[in-house]
Amino acid sequence: MPLNKVIFLAGPTATGKTRVAVALARKINAEIISCDSMQIYKGMDIITSKPPAFLRKKIKHHLIGMVRPEKEYNVSKYRQEALKKIKEILKEGKTPLFCGGTGLYISILIDGIFKAKAQNPGLRKKLYRQLAKYGRDYLYKKLKRLDRQAAGKIHPHDTRRIIRALEVFEATGKPISGLQKEREGLSKYYDVRIFCLNMERSALYKRIDARVDKMFKAGLLKEVKRLLKKKLSKTSRYAIGISEVSGYLAGRYDLAEARRLMKRNTRHYAKRQLTWFRKDKRVQWINIQAKDTPAKIAGRLWKGLY
Repeated sequence: MPLNKVIFLAGPTATGKTRVAVALARKINAEIISCDSMQIYKGMDIITSKPPAFLRKKIKHHLIGMVRPEKEYNVSKYRQEALKKIKEILKEGKTPLFCGGTGLYISILIDGIFKAKAQNPGLRKKLYRQLAKYGRDYLYKKLKRLDRQAAGKIHPHDTRRIIRALEVFEATGKPISGLQKEREGLSKYYDVRIFCLNMERSALYKRIDARVDKMFKAGLLKEVKRLLKKKLSKTSRYAIGISEVSGYLAGRYDLAEARRLMKRNTRHYAKRQLTWFRKDKRVQWINIQAKDTPAKIAGRLWKGLY
């Protein structure tokens, strides 16, 4: 009996994944599950480039705007919710189609999560104190000593994942890289397909710049001002735009500089996304041109599925 398909549409920010996913979903009778760690939050519509309402009316979307930005949210909670949605969608006779660029979320679904009890808030607080006292490089070097394999997969600037890996080691006495090999994910039970959109770098950067300009025109400043009145969680405050606009609002630089920083940091994020996905040999790359329509790209994806 053939396995049910579960499809992932990934890629760097601004490659047009949302509209391609909608076009593909209409062709294959799918419902879309967001795989974006920031779109999960309520009231962060502009800053996270949430799918517009008219697209969500065309195709049912899940796991968008369901958590208050003051609340902590993590990959384990996301996995539980996503697995539940997969079963619901398959029960309706439809195909689950994940869309988003958060590589960790995709990995934790496809490859699973290790079962060791490694959550230790006390250890985490201690590691954050070390971060404040000694800096990020100190923690990264510590991780390299304890788990060189994990350190090789984590960017030296990815503080959250560095601290998580150290927390796991100190809580269990085992390296996170070893525990991850014991995981069991979707690939065991479903026909998992991973597509990753990509385009020529200069064209991608032009899209990123245009998207940031569009955000400011759409009311990004007003949205960030409203968000800053809340006590944002450690996760939600990582959204690109929060710190950049905060600097402007605090008078540290002008609006043009805030816009420049946001464009630069988004480009850096796109590069990190590409680095992550290039490490996964299961990914089917879809190189697109700036003039390709979502329908045309969806047609190419459809051919890759059947």
